[in-house]
Amino acid sequence: MFRYNQQKDISSSWWRRVGVVSMLLISLFVLAGCGSSDAPKGKILHYGTTAYGPAMENAGLNPHVSYQGWSAVRYGVGETLVRFTETMEVAPWLADSWQMIDDHTVRFHIRDGVIFSNGKPLTAELVKTNLEELVREHDRAPKDLKLEAITVEGPYITIQSANPVTVLLTFLADPYSAIVDLSDGAPNGLVVGTGPFKATKVSETGVSLVRNDSYWGGAPKLDGVEVLRITDGDTLTMALQKGDIEVAQGLPYSSLNLFSDTQAFSISSAATSRVYQVAFNFMSPAVQDKRVREAVASAIDKGQFASVLLNGYGVPAVGPFPSTTKLGQMELIGPRYDEAKAKALLAEAGYRDTDGDGYVDKGGQPLTIRWLTYTSRQELPLLAESAQATLKKIGIKVVVNATDAYQSVLKQGDFDVFAKAFVTAPTGDGTYYFKTNILSEAVDNVGQYKSPQIEHLMADLEATVAPEARHSLLQQMVQQVLADEAVIYVAHLKMNLVMTEKVINFKAYPTDYYEITKDVDIEP
Repeated sequence: MFRYNQQKDISSSWWRRVGVVSMLLISLFVLAGCGSSDAPKGKILHYGTTAYGPAMENAGLNPHVSYQGWSAVRYGVGETLVRFTETMEVAPWLADSWQMIDDHTVRFHIRDGVIFSNGKPLTAELVKTNLEELVREHDRAPKDLKLEAITVEGPYITIQSANPVTVLLTFLADPYSAIVDLSDGAPNGLVVGTGPFKATKVSETGVSLVRNDSYWGGAPKLDGVEVLRITDGDTLTMALQKGDIEVAQGLPYSSLNLFSDTQAFSISSAATSRVYQVAFNFMSPAVQDKRVREAVASAIDKGQFASVLLNGYGVPAVGPFPSTTKLGQMELIGPRYDEAKAKALLAEAGYRDTDGDGYVDKGGQPLTIRWLTYTSRQELPLLAESAQATLKKIGIKVVVNATDAYQSVLKQGDFDVFAKAFVTAPTGDGTYYFKTNILSEAVDNVGQYKSPQIEHLMADLEATVAPEARHSLLQQMVQQVLADEAVIYVAHLKMNLVMTEKVINFKAYPTDYYEITKDVDIEP
């Protein structure tokens, strides 16, 4: 496990040395793949990304496991009944039409001529089997979809849910709802989907894909794709500069200028709901006092993080949803950067610097914040360093643990705050965020935050259909999170895909989902 703290921060020279070593490993991986029987041959796109791997819980292609559905849909293996447009409206995909029977029931017509990459035709009955297995196996899907009945009649499938149909449709567009054929299991992680590509090799470090010649949407232009996990920003930058990859996702924001000022590269950007957030651990004695949590929140310089560390590609956040979207248009009262207020709150909570070491203490115990985060999102360690510096100004010592093995630390509870990047509204519906992060039983509520008010508001939300009333309830829920000082929302950011001039039709979407499509191509 890699650790660093205020006595020994990560230096840029250390990162450069790691980058050189990692660059050699990536080059060897690419060369080895070219000679492997699993590697695609012909017109191949090499795609380096920070958004694949165990830290994101998406190392694999099985939609029924954690966040692996994101990888299945991103890389053109799996498809859902419906999908999102660039304006986050629900549109047909594997279902070419649907009819709303009542507020909670919808009837889909399954598209004719869709064939799985193993040659098996897609049927309504297979869709039913897939969804039933999904809610048996997945941790989030049952609570999201709330399926009550599924019936099949020929090419039609009727789904009844406790959710309003408008909400159900958004969850059926979530990548975990990708329709796959698991009748033979997923040997070696090879999941059979309906998309333009099929996997020949899946590991924690990447995915090898070849063209699905029987794709219902038309012949893919590429012969194959190599998705490479490259979590070090310097390594990713050098790989794109050297030509080892043609597309990069997750480049450090400080590197984007290297590619924006030359015609040899292009950048596709899209505003997303991905937010850098810091959740408090309500089981930790250090942050039990709300005044301490508020002091920490008041000492985070969101503006500096967004403008400097995100190189202007971020926007300071108040709540979980970006204000540039309709969902995020809320009147909220949240913490602002205020060093004087933070010091006053600590004093009010009984903390003083009694020994003159620059850090406050109470009853002889110093106030130390154990800051847990991970490195595969390279801006997260930078956020940790920024917080370390600004919290020191108000007398709080911050010890940072930046590790991609953070799950074991979360389980042990050895942290006071956990900082991560999270897409809060990938389905365009605000309930997603609360069901994954905030409700007491949410799988990502790592701080064990509990709010009877939010649980009550969620019950009201589940029974509400009118969009305006739903938005009002969501605003009250967000304000309650802020009032309890449960989560600090630092900044929202843009999704950037950087590619060589020869790559066409590779574009960023607000949802982070649809990357490898049949139309992506490399010009001669």
